Amino acid sequence: MSARITVQAFFDSPTWTVTYVVTDNSTRHAAIIDPVLDYDFKAGRTSTTSADRVLAYVAEHRLHIDWILETHAHADHLSAARYLKAHVGGRIAIGENIRTVQATFKKVFNLERSFLPDGSQFDHLFKDGEIFRIGEVEATALLVPGHTPADMAYRVEDAVFVGDTLFMPDVGTARADFPGGDVHALYRSIRTLLALPAETTMYVCHDYPPASRAPQWQTTVGEQRAHNIHVHDGVSEEAFVAMRTARDATLDMPTLILPSIQVNVRAGDMPPPEDNGIRYLKIPVNMLGAQTR
Repeated sequence: MSARITVQAFFDSPTWTVTYVVTDNSTRHAAIIDPVLDYDFKAGRTSTTSADRVLAYVAEHRLHIDWILETHAHADHLSAARYLKAHVGGRIAIGENIRTVQATFKKVFNLERSFLPDGSQFDHLFKDGEIFRIGEVEATALLVPGHTPADMAYRVEDAVFVGDTLFMPDVGTARADFPGGDVHALYRSIRTLLALPAETTMYVCHDYPPASRAPQWQTTVGEQRAHNIHVHDGVSEEAFVAMRTARDATLDMPTLILPSIQVNVRAGDMPPPEDNGIRYLKIPVNMLGAQTR
């Protein structure tokens, strides 16, 4: 790992999600990647325990937050981006293809007319290959569609944060059966990531570990190329597509997909309150699942 940056991970066990704080050691400027807002599905209540752990770290190390980066509009947890921005600032950013995701799910959820699928809910939309800075450290936004059209990876020094595109080598790869997913695009995005130098440290957004080990989230490009069970070197696009398509057909929808997407396409904001002052999340009936594959 480059001496110029520090990476601190926060694992959220209910959603198997890893949030990262990436710090430029020389300036103490930092970025937060994929923050989690806790959500009790049964009660319909949010809480901020996970996000407050991040805030405590930021305060302890006296960090200045430049960015709150989303790798995509997650289907497995709600984003705490808005909550964190209110407390420590930073620009909320995602890939520019979020517009496609917003347009898709505006129809699924019949969102209010005032919701515009133009990405304006975010402070910045990255283009593929765009250079930005965390303090004085150069970073690059990489478009890696397939899991969703808007997936981004962020390369910072000799590290890359890949979101849901790849998991740990013994877990494999992301699904591609959500609305707008594309298994061929996923394969090509993975090969783009695996073309990075073998020593590149790779940080994944989720781990769903087998019973034989504890959760992990750090690997290397070389380890993925040699050992990823779905897409190691030598696996063709045709073979990957056949495997991934068959596997996706057996998977249940994520538990929190319905609340998560409605919040995450809004950059972590809730739907506007209705005339009684209460905010509501919708459950579209018979919309997701086999009908959308």
